[in-house]
Amino acid sequence: MNNIHNILIVGGGPAGTFAALAAKQQKPAASVTLLSEEHCEPYEKPPLSKAVLLGKISPNDSLIAGPKGVAGSGVILEAQARCTAIDRSSHSVLLQGGRRLRYDMLVLATGAIAREIPQLPVDMPGVHYLRTEAHARVLKSELKANRKLLVIGGGLIGLEVAASAAELGLQTTVLEVAPRILMRVCDEETSAVVHAAHQQRGVDIRVNTALSSISRLADGRIKVGLVNGTFVTADLVVVGVGSVPNDSVAATAGLQVNDGIIIDEYCRTSDPAIFAAGDAVRFPGPKGLIRLENWRHAQDQGVVAGSNAAGADIPYVTVPSFWSEQYDLYIQGIGWSANGSTRIRRVLGGDGSLSFHVRDNRLVFVMGINAQRDIAIARRLIERSVPVELTALSDPSQPLSKMVLG
Repeated sequence: MNNIHNILIVGGGPAGTFAALAAKQQKPAASVTLLSEEHCEPYEKPPLSKAVLLGKISPNDSLIAGPKGVAGSGVILEAQARCTAIDRSSHSVLLQGGRRLRYDMLVLATGAIAREIPQLPVDMPGVHYLRTEAHARVLKSELKANRKLLVIGGGLIGLEVAASAAELGLQTTVLEVAPRILMRVCDEETSAVVHAAHQQRGVDIRVNTALSSISRLADGRIKVGLVNGTFVTADLVVVGVGSVPNDSVAATAGLQVNDGIIIDEYCRTSDPAIFAAGDAVRFPGPKGLIRLENWRHAQDQGVVAGSNAAGADIPYVTVPSFWSEQYDLYIQGIGWSANGSTRIRRVLGGDGSLSFHVRDNRLVFVMGINAQRDIAIARRLIERSVPVELTALSDPSQPLSKMVLG
């Protein structure tokens, strides 16, 4: 691996940024260049739907690499650099505008793009798909200038935006096609707690609801027809119905792709000179290839991909996790959900609660509200596959830390 002199990272999100930092740390003598489509230093994206919309912070307050940026670690940042093609035969990438950059090793961290509703195109006035700080700045401004918001999608992003809008005083409606909100990530009890918190703050959540028509009223408002024959009008619409992997450049280059860039446990693609990480990839999980979309995964897998591109040989092993902040609720989940698991609930003080999923006397998944310390301990129980007792899990007087120690 002594011939690795030039490492390119495509994608300025968390996976790409951590890949670049890890590559430089692994091989300090190499030139490491991070290509970002955005105009600014890489920043944390979770605050975009929360603190940034509320005006509490700006993206510049939460730079991934800290106040000195990636340059402080010796990484070259090329902003507004969009990769349009990969020439594997010449080990180079083509940028929009025609410039060509050569690589010895390449890391693709191209992320995901918002799934678009055809009747609500991304360029339609008053319609927002929140993915970048530029989107957040425009949405923040429009939230201040309007009164009614419609959120389509009752997942994490949609509900975080709804919570922010409610705190700003907007009349907010959420439409969800599934029988309950947070269907993909939360159990029924946790979902019910979050639903109630929104209702208490005046948010109108409608589940089992699908769109039938979209029209523009004379005053500029958007009128949305529902399959049950009713209508919702709003000044603004935020769409949060999931995302799709941004794998088109990889596919065009002939890399193995199937709803994401296929990689092995070392984050290597079907080309040994190209690695990949983050929301754009499908990697080996407990039950076959899987995609994950969360900040912790992007960070950790980025580190592995960047290190391995620079000559290391580290397998990527993860316990998935996510978090969401809505009002005074801090919602977390960790682990791999498993069919046939036994569910144990532990009620904590205030609004706190834990929901444990146990299989073969091992903790496999945990959901928590306002239980950050316990969730951190539960992560260790899952990672170490520690045997647990069901009665102890349900008893708030039994500290989880004792179970770690055995």
